[in-house]
Amino acid sequence: MKTKPTKPSISAFFPAYNEEASIAALAEKTAGVLKRIASRYEVIIVNDGSRDRTAEVARGLAKKDRHFRLVDHKLNQGYGAAVKSGFASAKMDWIFFTDGDGQFDVAELEAFLPLMRENDLVIGYRIKRADAPQRKLNAWAWGTLVRTLFGLRGARDIDCAFKVVRREVFSHFHLETTGAMISTELLVKAQKNGYRIAEMGVHHYPRRAGVQTGAKLSVIARAFRELFHYAGQWKKSGYR
Repeated sequence: MKTKPTKPSISAFFPAYNEEASIAALAEKTAGVLKRIASRYEVIIVNDGSRDRTAEVARGLAKKDRHFRLVDHKLNQGYGAAVKSGFASAKMDWIFFTDGDGQFDVAELEAFLPLMRENDLVIGYRIKRADAPQRKLNAWAWGTLVRTLFGLRGARDIDCAFKVVRREVFSHFHLETTGAMISTELLVKAQKNGYRIAEMGVHHYPRRAGVQTGAKLSVIARAFRELFHYAGQWKKSGYR
């Protein structure tokens, strides 16, 4: 007789900057999904120096339910720094993250479970990206560049913010970047250290509230500075 697979323990986190309009609904929906599919779970909101009530909303959730936690950056440190804080604060065996803007359906995480049994990272790719043409063009150019520089294979949508990672992966390397290059760094180092990566398509929806910051010239410039700063260092160190 076949035994039912054991449910994994999962930490979920969201980097959030000025997402007061969407963060509570996203966090509560995520908790509902994890309650069904995980043996133990927690939901972490990483407030990256928001100027609105994001931190206040997250603090209220944490007071109401022990499954919610707030990691609070008093000053804005950048997307990558928020992702690093989320990974560092997670306590469960698996760590899932998506953005705090609600452009993904967290219920699709359940479809990742079979792939999680045989892989160390399961990464989403947007089946149909709900973004402006300029953002799509930027993403294509960035993806082509980093694949060429690092020999990255099998990641058709590098910056898709729907990924789940086995926590023990971070016992073999640490993340350094603090800007938009964080997903590139995660995938490059995981691949070079021999971790198994699987992909699955996810749906992507238009943003309903808040303002996108990924297309700002300052964000793009920071990503390129980090790219060229770290590329040589990582190759010399074997990506570890």
